[in-house]
Amino acid sequence: MNGTTSMVSGLVQLQSFLMENLSCSTLVPPMSLSRSRILLIPADPDDPLLINWVKYSGNPVLVPPPGIGAKDFRDPTTAWLTSEGKWRITIGSRINRTGVSFVYDTTDFINYELLDGLLHGVPDTGMWECVDFYPVSKTEQKGLDTSDNGPDVKHVVKASMDNDRHDYYAIGTYYENNATWVPDNHKIDVGIGIRYDYGLFYASKTFYDQHKERRVLWGWIGESDSEMADVKKGWASLQGIPRTVLFDPKTGSNLLQWPVEEVDSLRLTSKEFEGVEVKPGSVVPLDVGPATQLDIIAEFELDKEALQRTAEANVEFSCSSSGGAAERGALGPFGLLVLADDSLSEQTPVYFYVAKGTDGNLATFFCADQSRSSEAGDVNKKIYGSFVPVLKDEKFSVRVLVDHSIVEGFVQGGRTTITSRVYPTKAIYGAARVFLFNNATESSITSSLKIWQMNSAFIHPFSEDQEL
Repeated sequence: MNGTTSMVSGLVQLQSFLMENLSCSTLVPPMSLSRSRILLIPADPDDPLLINWVKYSGNPVLVPPPGIGAKDFRDPTTAWLTSEGKWRITIGSRINRTGVSFVYDTTDFINYELLDGLLHGVPDTGMWECVDFYPVSKTEQKGLDTSDNGPDVKHVVKASMDNDRHDYYAIGTYYENNATWVPDNHKIDVGIGIRYDYGLFYASKTFYDQHKERRVLWGWIGESDSEMADVKKGWASLQGIPRTVLFDPKTGSNLLQWPVEEVDSLRLTSKEFEGVEVKPGSVVPLDVGPATQLDIIAEFELDKEALQRTAEANVEFSCSSSGGAAERGALGPFGLLVLADDSLSEQTPVYFYVAKGTDGNLATFFCADQSRSSEAGDVNKKIYGSFVPVLKDEKFSVRVLVDHSIVEGFVQGGRTTITSRVYPTKAIYGAARVFLFNNATESSITSSLKIWQMNSAFIHPFSEDQEL
């Protein structure tokens, strides 16, 4: 961030979230998530913030199984209750090159029983850290307590891959009797399939907010500039906007991630743009004033006649290996240029790319291009993105949160997300702008948008009179 009260860093005012300290190296009581596997006890159980802790005299309470190195035994999950009244946790590890999650039962969080077998494992994925395990409802659009189970419930296994520093998840079925989990589709298993986020996003964890019946995801956003620049700033890395997590019943294979509703309270003035046509190869400025802190909701439609006349092609597409937003295809790229200056010498395109296959079907990709995001020379300027399911009769839809140096995109209701970390030198403060663009060669697009200026969030000290 370029300011001390940015939209993201200021969201610490959501105090109910902070009660659950969701970094991957810590966990709510009664067990620490640190690699030392020690037990911590609140010094004052009546303190609503549980600020002070004391170490259990019998630490450590949990050690790696035989043959597992101390560094390969990380990050227990939040415990869940079994039908037998025992508490159960899973811990990430690896056996040679296979990423695995061990399972333990306990009744007192002091003594642990290692169960036979594994919750799950995937060959050639390497060390699993920050493992998460939680239920999602197939029938209701609400979060579930970690211990919930039943015929209308699926379970998610998520792991952060130490090999490539990305967070992967898969949806499947949990079998309590033998403490195993089986993915619905082995082709998109943990570590080889779907990611939470296709940008700079890692070491995430969820928790259940029982007050609002929602599951909330926190993720860590690192830096992609130089260490010297971090030293000059005086800080590095932060947590992203917290997200709710739901099962996507339309695809059956995806989760839906969406900014928590508290983010909406930061919205200020807004402008709406209806039916804006953007012809092939053109850029349209959007007059919204300063554009360093924005909440953008946009929908796009391709020209149907262009869709019909576009030739089918057997062309493989990848956001990361493409030429970015400058690479022109018949049906894309099209989308938004954010954190752009007037001359477009700096810009961060967030966009769709649509490819028409030899079978006539469309494949849609959602990308973020950082290659021209900054004129600074010590910045990693990758192109991120992935395939995203767009179902019949769905418009191309995206929500983009812009916050000085972070761009978070949520496409198709949150089926796919991308977090970009950018460092503009010109497109800052009052000089930042936002544009629509269409770099397709064949099709015009029509777009409708609503764009809010966003306030900074401010920290409000906790009062014991407050209800948590």
